[in-house]
Amino acid sequence: MSTPDASVESLYPFLYAGSTDLEAVLAAVRESTVEKAEEIVALRQTVLDRDGDRMAACAEAMAEAFAGGARLFAFGNGGSSTDAQDVATLFLNPGDEARPLPAFSLTADIAVVTALSNDIGFEVVFARQLAASGRAGDIAFGLSTSGNSRNLIAAFEEADRRGMITVGLAGYDGGQMAELGTIDHLFVVPSSSVHRIQEAQTSVYHALWELTQHALVRRGATREPPSRPN
Repeated sequence: MSTPDASVESLYPFLYAGSTDLEAVLAAVRESTVEKAEEIVALRQTVLDRDGDRMAACAEAMAEAFAGGARLFAFGNGGSSTDAQDVATLFLNPGDEARPLPAFSLTADIAVVTALSNDIGFEVVFARQLAASGRAGDIAFGLSTSGNSRNLIAAFEEADRRGMITVGLAGYDGGQMAELGTIDHLFVVPSSSVHRIQEAQTSVYHALWELTQHALVRRGATREPPSRPN
C-alpha cells in the first residue's frame, strides 16, 4: 500500500493502523464516528447561539420578498453546487404541508454553465445568469466553504447592483464574502473542516426555509404569490 496522504490518514486512522484485528478496527470506526457526530452537533449549536436571531431576521426579509412575488436563485461550486440545488428543491417543492416558492439553481442548466464558461469564463457563470434573470427584490443565495470563490463574489456584486436581497453561507472566517460588505445576510460556519462546514450549512438553509415558511404563515400570505411583470 502506498503511503497515505497525512490529511486522509488523520480522517480515517483505522484504515492505516496496520492491524488485522477486526474488533480493533470496528472500535476505531465507532470512535471516529462518535467524534465526528459530536463535532457537528457542537458546531451547529455554535452557529445557532451566534446567528439564531440573524437567521430569523433573514427569514423575515425572505418572506417579505416572496410575498411580493420574488424568486430565489441559488448557486455554488462542487459540493456547494449540490447544496444549491437542494436549496432550490427545498423551497420549490417542500411537500404538502408547506407553500411552494419560486426557486432556481443556477447550476442546473449545464448548457448555460458550459456556454458561459467556454465563451467568456467560469467567473461569470452566476453573475451573467443573475444579470439576465434577476430583478430588484429577488433573492440571490450563494454557498461556499471557503468564501473565496470568484464566481460567487461576482454574482453577489451583480446581485447588489440589481437591488436583490443577498444571502451568503461561508466557512472558515468568511473569506472574501465577509469582506464584500454587500451581502445582506451572511452566515459563517467557524470551522476549517469542509465536511463539518457543509453539514452545518445544510442545517442553516433548512432552518432558513422553515423560518421563512412560518413567517409567511404569520403574514397570512396566500399560497400563490402575486404575478410580476416581465
